[in-house]
Amino acid sequence: MELQNKVVVITGASGGIGLATAKVCASAGARVVLAARSAEKLAQVTAELERGGCQALAAPADMTRQPEVERLITETVRKFGRIDVLINNAGQSATGTVAEGSADDYRRVIELNMLGPLYAIQAAVPAMRRNGGGIIVNISSMTSKMAIPGLGLYASTKGALNVLSATARAELAGDNIRVITVYPRITATDFGKNSIGDAEMRARQRTPRPGVPVDSPEHVAQKILEALRAEPAEQYMDA
Repeated sequence: MELQNKVVVITGASGGIGLATAKVCASAGARVVLAARSAEKLAQVTAELERGGCQALAAPADMTRQPEVERLITETVRKFGRIDVLINNAGQSATGTVAEGSADDYRRVIELNMLGPLYAIQAAVPAMRRNGGGIIVNISSMTSKMAIPGLGLYASTKGALNVLSATARAELAGDNIRVITVYPRITATDFGKNSIGDAEMRARQRTPRPGVPVDSPEHVAQKILEALRAEPAEQYMDA
């Protein structure tokens, strides 16, 4: 898909990968809808994009609350008349072993990492069907392909998102709605700092091991843009 004049909804857009993706989509000519919990940050980002000539909408929303997610989609359609791309980027990590990690922490990341994308997909699909199609991008993680001690709680939510994506890809193909799963590696953002769970494990996870690549959010955003244009089922950072 070429993004000129397309309407792109990005969750978790106030910083990191989401913010970088908003900027590259705007540079490609898209009309951008930014969702996150921080209304103040969204207003700043939206103003910056508009100064660059982009049509943008700030839509504060807590992605764990289904009514707020539904309102996000409703406001997008009211403003722009359509939705062409949904990028489910909002997420949070949790550290802790499978044997001893907090069930309450796990519940919190499930609500954001799994239910949030589900709410958004279910809200956006009817609008995409009216358009004749669209693209859904789910931001997963390479941790979902690995078994890293202390990250099982987080990685399992992304593993579930992978299966949700693959199934939605098959179910929605007849509606011309394409589903892409993106797999970032370690990215230089505040994501690790915002993790919940075991403090000592969080500190260790924020220190990259020698030889392990660390990508900038701009690199990940470019890979997302490439995926939107080429429409692979899966997009990796070194592909």
